Parts: sequence; structure tokens; C-alpha cells
Amino acid sequence: MSRSYWRRWSVNTEFDPEEIDSHLLEDIESATHPSRFEAGEGHTVLILRLPETVGEGLGIVSYAFVLKDGHCYRYDRESGRFVSVGGLEELHRFLDGKTDRLLRQIQSYHFEIESLEEGLYDEGLSSGFMERWLAYKKDVSLIHRLMFHAVLAFELFIRRHRKESGYGQMAYADLLEHMGRIRDLARSAIEKLDNLYDFYRAKVDERMNRNMYLLTVLSAIFLPLTLVTAFFGMNTGGLPYTDDPDGTLKAVLISLALEAVLITPFLLYGRRKIRRFRPKRID
Repeated sequence: MSRSYWRRWSVNTEFDPEEIDSHLLEDIESATHPSRFEAGEGHTVLILRLPETVGEGLGIVSYAFVLKDGHCYRYDRESGRFVSVGGLEELHRFLDGKTDRLLRQIQSYHFEIESLEEGLYDEGLSSGFMERWLAYKKDVSLIHRLMFHAVLAFELFIRRHRKESGYGQMAYADLLEHMGRIRDLARSAIEKLDNLYDFYRAKVDERMNRNMYLLTVLSAIFLPLTLVTAFFGMNTGGLPYTDDPDGTLKAVLISLALEAVLITPFLLYGRRKIRRFRPKRID
């Protein structure tokens, strides 16, 4: 954006953007620049990139503020100019409303994650678990990443302006605490989601191991039958029991003996495994 364009708005906003470095102006105009605090000659610039609900999902909104002589100006992206906010008290009121809504939102994520956890414990594996898990993981990770940088920039802002008139020490300390709480709640939600995913993977692996065990048992059952059938079905001479009237019965008995030899180890292993994890009785 040209310098002449900024000069046209300087009269209306009582702030001359010519005082700001050109590179810093580019950061103010950019909607993707991370949170940042910069102090210039006679003014300071605070850029806060915060998560906000956009439509039905979570989006990112960047706010840029310039403070000069105790007065605050916010960069309006729709009009492309600075809009007067007021003093430090009005700036606090503006940011406090944003953080309160974000705090309620991250608390709602915790409720949703707890509901997801209870469903996994009570109902077992559901088809929509991973879809919900990925959606929550994406949103809370975004909140944590943005608030991590926002808290760092806001701390520098407080250190610079805490001795100016209009600065409410308790009000800004409470605002910083809310921003830090949002960051910590997001990190806590990430840890809870990671633990929940580990539990989900353990249940999936357990189900897979159970299925593999059943397939192994079925294979052990049909292996002797397949072996006996293949042996006595060969088109060669000299097969045993060919002329024996009790040959079929003897072949069946051989199959049952082989079945017992192969199935017995699985049964003993299963009983030993159940006995190992059975809770001990306390008298």
C-alpha cells in the first residue's frame, strides 16, 4: 500500500502512518503475520493473531494496534485504514471480550473431549471416533499455537505500557492470566487427546490380536482335516485302509487325534493367559 494512501487517512485518524517503518506496515497489513510487539519512536505496535469462530469452524483473525500518546488505533482490514479505539481502557475492553469468548470455547472443547472419552469407555470402538478426534486435535492445536505467541507478545506490551496513565494494572493482569489460561487449557486438551488416542490404539490392537488368535485357532482346526483329506485323496496305489471296511472310521479317528494334538496347546495357553490377568481374591 502506497505512502500517499496512508497520508490521506492521517488527518481523520490523528495518526500518521508515515511514522511506522515500511516493513512493519507490511506486517500490519498482512493477515497471516504471527503475533508481535514492536516499539518505535513515540509509538508501539501490537499484532495479535487470535483464533475465532468463523462460520461453523475455527478460523484465525489478526488484529493490529498502534499506540501513541496514550491513544490506541486499530487497523481495519475492510477499509484499509486505522480506526480510533480510545485509550488503554478501551483496548482492554476490546481484548477482554475476545478472550472471554475464546475461554468459553476452549472449555467447550474440554466438555466435548470428555464426552468422547466416556463414549470410548462405555460404548467401545465407534466408527466416528477418529473423525471427531482429528477435528478436536486440529482445533485445540491451533488455539495453543496461536495463544503461545499471543501471550509472549502481550507480555512485552504490558511491560512497556504498565506505567502509563489509563493502564489498569489489575485489569491487564487479569487479561494476561486469561490468555495464559487459554493456552494452558489448550495444551491440557492436547495431552488428553493424546492419551485418549493411545487408549483407542490399545483397544484396536487388542481387537486385532483377538481376531488373529481366532484365525489361528481356525487354521489349527482345519489343518489336520486338510492334511488327512489330501493324503487319502491321492490317486496313488498302496494307500492304507483302501480295502478295510473300517477305513473311514480309522481315518476319522486319525483326524481327531491330530486335532487334539494341535488344539491342546492353544487351550492351555488361553487358560494360562486368563489366569494371569484374573484379579487375585483378597480375604
